[in-house]
Amino acid sequence: MVAAIEIDVLRDDEIEAAVALWRDAGLTRPWNDPRADAHRALAGPSSTILAVRLAGAVVGTAMVGDDGHRGWVYYVGVRADARGRGLGKMLMRAAERWLADRGVPKLNLLVRDDNTAVRDFYRRIGYETSDVVVLSRALSGAAGSSGPHDP
Repeated sequence: MVAAIEIDVLRDDEIEAAVALWRDAGLTRPWNDPRADAHRALAGPSSTILAVRLAGAVVGTAMVGDDGHRGWVYYVGVRADARGRGLGKMLMRAAERWLADRGVPKLNLLVRDDNTAVRDFYRRIGYETSDVVVLSRALSGAAGSSGPHDP
């Protein structure tokens, strides 16, 4: 029997499973608190976390949000033992639908320049590299800012 695939909003009681997935997939960074990120996304009116479940277990996530101008996705990952089934593509299509349903005209995402496998994945599902440079600055005292990234 094939396990049922479900994509829906991550429940609060699944945050620890999502954080473990993000850590295992190399999506976390020491200067970000993934639990705080999850709670903020789930509590916000313009963001959520979509979860893909197999037989009821969270095996993938995509944090999606609308900044009022564009849509963004973060923490896109599929558990290693569930890869190769098209779940990442399903998650991205679900994130696209979530944004399109809110009238968002374009989705942006950030991928580290040296992460060629992930860049290839996005190209295969129709994403293009944009000719932009991302600039950033940590805001001192803001939730999630710490360590060497503070000014």
